[in-house]
Amino acid sequence: MPMVIAIDGPAASGKGTLARRLAAHYGLPHLDTGLLYRAVALTLIDAGASLDDEAAAARAAACLIADRLADPRLRERAMGEAASRVSGIPAVRAALLAWQQRFAGTPDGAVLDGRDIGTVICPDARVKLFITASAEERARRRHRELEGRGEAVSLAAILADIQARDARDASRSAAPLRAAADAVLLDTTELDADEAFAAARAVVDRARTQ
Repeated sequence: MPMVIAIDGPAASGKGTLARRLAAHYGLPHLDTGLLYRAVALTLIDAGASLDDEAAAARAAACLIADRLADPRLRERAMGEAASRVSGIPAVRAALLAWQQRFAGTPDGAVLDGRDIGTVICPDARVKLFITASAEERARRRHRELEGRGEAVSLAAILADIQARDARDASRSAAPLRAAADAVLLDTTELDADEAFAAARAVVDRARTQ
């Protein structure tokens, strides 16, 4: 049975770092599904279209190609906010559903991280993790990350962004952010990256022996 690891959680919870490390450790392909929504948003911005143009967003999602995910602009802070807006469009989510499920359908399995992997994309995943941390700690992590990339932004502004994204992600009608009923909750507020990895790896290892 393929080892599909579904990792969900709010912005800056550490789920991306954790997903990459788990994928490398177990030799599985990894997909940061948030990049798909960032790529859709960037396509709209490059075309001069509104992020609220649902028809244009749906077309961008339907035509998305893997090469688009390599654009370094997708990692910029503004793209996170833009992605959160287009991700609430049901037609965008529908267009990207098959894209993500195809990725998860590789013979050996895969690691996917996002906000609706365990609930919508891969409801039958062998391992489901929901990674969280306090909003304040997530803001501090994102602030350090952006500073490391040379982006000057205040901690208060980042915290406000994270709180707004949390509210939008949790309240949207299409696949709201929530933990799957059978997901293992991992709060990383007091954990460093190595401790979080060890805890997640223990969950995966238990699933592999069952």
